[in-house]
Amino acid sequence: MKATILTVGDEILIGQIVNSNAAWLGEHLGLVGVEVARMETVGDDVQAISEAIGRGFETSDLVVVTGGLGPTHDDVTREAVAASFGVPLIFQPDVMAEVERVFVERRRALPETNRKLAEISEGFEPILNPKGTAQGLWGEREVAGRTQRIVVLPGVPDEMKAIMREHVLPRLAEMSERVVLHKTLLTVGQGESSLAEHLGDLPEVLTTGVSLAYLPGSGIVRLRVSARGDDRAAAQAGLDRAVERLRNDLGDRIFGEDSATLEGVLGDMLVERGLTIAVAESCTGGSVASRITRVPGSSRYFLGGVVAYDNRVKIRQLGVSEADLEEHGAVSGAVVRLMAKGVRDALGADIAVATTGIAGPDGGTPEKPVGTVWLGYADAHDTYAVRLQLSRDRAINIRLSTTAALNLVRRQLLRQN
Repeated sequence: MKATILTVGDEILIGQIVNSNAAWLGEHLGLVGVEVARMETVGDDVQAISEAIGRGFETSDLVVVTGGLGPTHDDVTREAVAASFGVPLIFQPDVMAEVERVFVERRRALPETNRKLAEISEGFEPILNPKGTAQGLWGEREVAGRTQRIVVLPGVPDEMKAIMREHVLPRLAEMSERVVLHKTLLTVGQGESSLAEHLGDLPEVLTTGVSLAYLPGSGIVRLRVSARGDDRAAAQAGLDRAVERLRNDLGDRIFGEDSATLEGVLGDMLVERGLTIAVAESCTGGSVASRITRVPGSSRYFLGGVVAYDNRVKIRQLGVSEADLEEHGAVSGAVVRLMAKGVRDALGADIAVATTGIAGPDGGTPEKPVGTVWLGYADAHDTYAVRLQLSRDRAINIRLSTTAALNLVRRQLLRQN
């Protein structure tokens, strides 16, 4: 099955938002065996959308449309889809009832304009939106002996992804004639090029139908192993061989798989060991605490933290001495060790991690350029510091420092096994 991805919205064309929906759809359609033949973006115009749908069906069996399903005057995708298929829009009371239910749950009045959300192209199937009110649509038609399918989704990323994961992707996977299997290994602490150099070409496992993709993020590289073929057992065997080889080669660089998160894995390790953690943050400004508390149930092990951005806070709340600050500077191994020890003592935690650095874009010196970051670790037996030299981009430095701080604790806990 080949697909065209069509994203709708003036805000994408003028660069007001990044078209992340198309990238996500391209990846996840491929994971269920659907080949993306093309992508296109058009504005909020009925004729432009309708014509783009027609162009999509010239090369594809499936057109996936995102955007323009809301209740406002510029949301015209419903009208465009109906025009493209030559059918009228029909008001469906059962869809309206679902919209009303959501508004009642949120204790909000239902504006009259939201009746538009229940207008469905004749012959189309509504797809339940588990995160919002704009329902998705599934339509099919036969043209010259070929089945053309269209999936219409909201443009809000969380809503689009929820509909795809729960309803559309499983359905498409069942339609695919080929077996497509995937396993994603999550690595941290080494960049994409370094991993690729370390692993080499892997000719003995990356055979016909088995492939490896490097998907880098902020300090984390996902390694997606894919196996395709006509025989499920053979594809599974090829996938298993490749995954086993990667695990043997990379060891504890791999922290999890598929949808796991570094903070979630760290949380599980803390719970298993019955340990608590506290954080002291300067350059990361609370990002480490934020990542830790994203995990449901993190109150079992996370006691709290101190954002010690100013040196006076480092002195008063964390017990860092003025003498150490004057001698070594706030961005130093000596100070970050004291920060980690200070927050551990102040909050009564088993372990603590601290960050201090020059996130940028200004403030660097020849000895401590922008991107210089120190991480500190403290527990009942050990206190130490690690220096990082990152980029000149402030946002990137904060993300990388946060990931590195979490991984520092993970690696320390592994060493203690």
